[in-house]
Amino acid sequence: MRAAIFRGGDLVVDTMPTPVPGEGQVLVKTLACGICGSDLHAAKHAHRMVEVTRRIPGRVPMDLSRDIVFGHEFCCELLDYGPRTERKLKPGTRVCSMPVMMEADGPKGMGYSNSYVGGYAEQMLLSAPLMLEVPNGLPTEHAALTEPLAVGVHAVEKGLLKGDDAPLVIGCGPVGLAVIAALRLKEIRPIVAADFSPKRRELAIRMGADIVLDPAKEDPYAKLAAGRRAVLFECVGVPGLIQQTLEKAPRDARIVVVGVCMEADAIEPMFGIVKELSLQFVLGYTPEEFARSLRLLAEGVIDAPALITGKIGLDDVKNAFRELGNPERHTKILVEPWR
Repeated sequence: MRAAIFRGGDLVVDTMPTPVPGEGQVLVKTLACGICGSDLHAAKHAHRMVEVTRRIPGRVPMDLSRDIVFGHEFCCELLDYGPRTERKLKPGTRVCSMPVMMEADGPKGMGYSNSYVGGYAEQMLLSAPLMLEVPNGLPTEHAALTEPLAVGVHAVEKGLLKGDDAPLVIGCGPVGLAVIAALRLKEIRPIVAADFSPKRRELAIRMGADIVLDPAKEDPYAKLAAGRRAVLFECVGVPGLIQQTLEKAPRDARIVVVGVCMEADAIEPMFGIVKELSLQFVLGYTPEEFARSLRLLAEGVIDAPALITGKIGLDDVKNAFRELGNPERHTKILVEPWR
């Protein structure tokens, strides 16, 4: 099969063996897979990612001397089952899944793995118990947004917001937009959002933000409702943003760090101590939040078409990684390996 492979620090298109499903696994055809900001970070900071992963108990770092196929935001077509695997769905069914493989010693991730290819390949393996059938009528490209939407849903759940809280979303890339959508569904208003990009500010309004600002011109923290607890979602993931948020946050605020920063960062705890701030880091989502996100897309309550700005085949993946650096041109590019 063909795949866009991360090899020697570069993205190349080549052939590789088609995976064979084992017990509890299924073989699927990748129909669409979103390029995530984490993929861009992983390609740019691969060695740093490996170094940090080695220091986290239970995590298996990538071996950069071997091929890796990124891609964890996917919608697929079921092809076949592994041996002794319950056949709950018929071949040809469209499915989504959390990007996790269940093994005897615990779950293993895919997309940043030497063992399991991700969605930038024509075919891949999924864990049969984690498969969710795509509801009839939901377009494939919209179903592929389940994973990034689930990230926003989870972040908002971790924010522990109450009806009178005042949310601020810092950064309106795909993650920030998912957070805005999840906040709107919680009916917690007004939602304040900030981004330097005019295109992303426009999308923030479409996703449900009430007040959208250019932080180069206005202070978004000044727009937070007075007398209400602030819940700040840091959705950028670059060094300095957490410290800036600590300095700008009002007293008793809760800061939810959603953006994935791959580099070392520094903060001055005294800002958080003096203002009694809460700092919550988040990652991923629960199986229930993933399934709920698929249902939300199927119900049409998320403006999914607004998020998709490009569709490409495998040969254009490397160029897409460069293009995604321009927020005025792209928000979410989907890889369709069958092209």
